[in-house]
Amino acid sequence: MTEKLRFGIQTGQQFQSWDEIVRLWRRAEELGFDTAWTYDHFVAVMMDPHDPTLEAWTCLAALSTQTERIRIGALVTGNTYRHPAILAKMATTVDVISGGRLELGMGAGWYEPEHRMFGLRFGTARERCERLEEALQVIRALWGEHEASFAGRHYQLEAAIHEPKPVQKPHPPIVVAGAGEKRLLPIVARYADAWSSFGSPEVYRRKIEVLRRYGEECGRDVDRIEKSVLLPAAIDEDPAMVELLVQGYAAYQNLSEEEAKKWMLLGSPEEVAAQIRAYADVGVTHFILTLTPYNVEAMERFAAKVLPAFRPAAAT
Repeated sequence: MTEKLRFGIQTGQQFQSWDEIVRLWRRAEELGFDTAWTYDHFVAVMMDPHDPTLEAWTCLAALSTQTERIRIGALVTGNTYRHPAILAKMATTVDVISGGRLELGMGAGWYEPEHRMFGLRFGTARERCERLEEALQVIRALWGEHEASFAGRHYQLEAAIHEPKPVQKPHPPIVVAGAGEKRLLPIVARYADAWSSFGSPEVYRRKIEVLRRYGEECGRDVDRIEKSVLLPAAIDEDPAMVELLVQGYAAYQNLSEEEAKKWMLLGSPEEVAAQIRAYADVGVTHFILTLTPYNVEAMERFAAKVLPAFRPAAAT
């Protein structure tokens, strides 16, 4: 395991006050985490939708001024929520404000109740993937061309001007998230700098092989695409709390509890480190802890007891 591993956190903008969100992100930076991510929803997902929820990209702009080193993004931006030309301008603005720390996470969109609530077009899985692929072309054109034109089925540009360009060259890393092997992974192979999903090491092993075949078809070396995994984590926690976490995650992902445990980091620091190594052995190099509800103690425990196994000088 010679490739450097990255570690991050994801925080949905609910449950806590703005001051507490800022405090958590600053603490993550102090502890040596590499990335921090919001989530892109307008209402709480799989919970009481009346729970106050702040908008992801507005938070990113503000959080970029409250941190200095940690790389930031939304995991992931629902393409169905915004026209890609508008999103490209928003992303560029955050990249500028943050001094070049943005990673653009993009997904096809999945939470249909939210779309119905706000009158947003949802469409079939196939259509959403088509829209995502066009959106990525639109964004890359705006970021890279003096005046961008694009004639797609879903999006069009006519000599569109996009200034300034992002700080990062040629552009901020594009992270495409999703698990679909028929429609989503071909988009990852063609456009992504990084891929994010869920699953056990066995799931990742299979999907990376599928991704590799798509890469061969389009002439891309998929080993150069970073693979990341979003994981709930419980380290040295009370067994009753762990059981509740497993039950909730199993219901969320529609898995058996036994299978859900394979998609999580659970147990002693040594057991969690071994689970991380199992992912790394199949090619995953970016591990993102989902902290919803916010669990500062779990984040600090991970930094103190697990990070040193991979980064001996990690802050505690």
